Amino acid sequence: MKIYGFPLSPFVRKVLVVAFEKGLAPQVVPVNPMQPGEEFLAASPYGKIPAIDDQGFKLADSTAIAVYLDAKYPEPALLPADPQARARAVWFDEVADTVVMAAGGPMVFNRFVKPRFLGQDCDEAVAMAGEEAMTGRLGYLEGELGDQGWLDGAFSLGDVAIASVFRTFEYTGWQLDAAKFPKLAAWSARVRERPSWQAAADVEAGVMAAAGI
Repeated sequence: MKIYGFPLSPFVRKVLVVAFEKGLAPQVVPVNPMQPGEEFLAASPYGKIPAIDDQGFKLADSTAIAVYLDAKYPEPALLPADPQARARAVWFDEVADTVVMAAGGPMVFNRFVKPRFLGQDCDEAVAMAGEEAMTGRLGYLEGELGDQGWLDGAFSLGDVAIASVFRTFEYTGWQLDAAKFPKLAAWSARVRERPSWQAAADVEAGVMAAAGI
């Protein structure tokens, strides 16, 4: 299976971790959405990353891909069978993508994308506003971590998605405040101990090094 995109994206990283959870060995094909090639556009006609080509089956959007992989490779399940747990897994995936990442996006763009890729200066006021907005959304997540240490009672897609966003924030120099969010800090450490996360991190490091990032 080919995964198109750069793993520094939380959405690409999410799919990588899901694939490794399923015991797959995906091939990452680095893609610049600003200069898309024909192969990428065949899998992602709107230029969204990540996209996949799984033996001719092409699909874009990280959540759609994760749902597909969980259906095709049901063990271990990342979308629980219990209705409430499944709903929470989907909810936290949505929170990661459209709440936490959306709030912290200006921080990533100003502190990482602009100086690293666009040769532009960081607007620190905008970056700080994004960091503060994002941090203000973490208290809810801290309170939702259950006794078993996962967001819906067992490791699921929601955990993968939130952790993937946190990792992208770290490219800006941001670190989770363990004193303020002790349960989230312990949870993050548990996620990163998983073989799937470590395998994805190795791929990410290799792709980033090859790209000089």
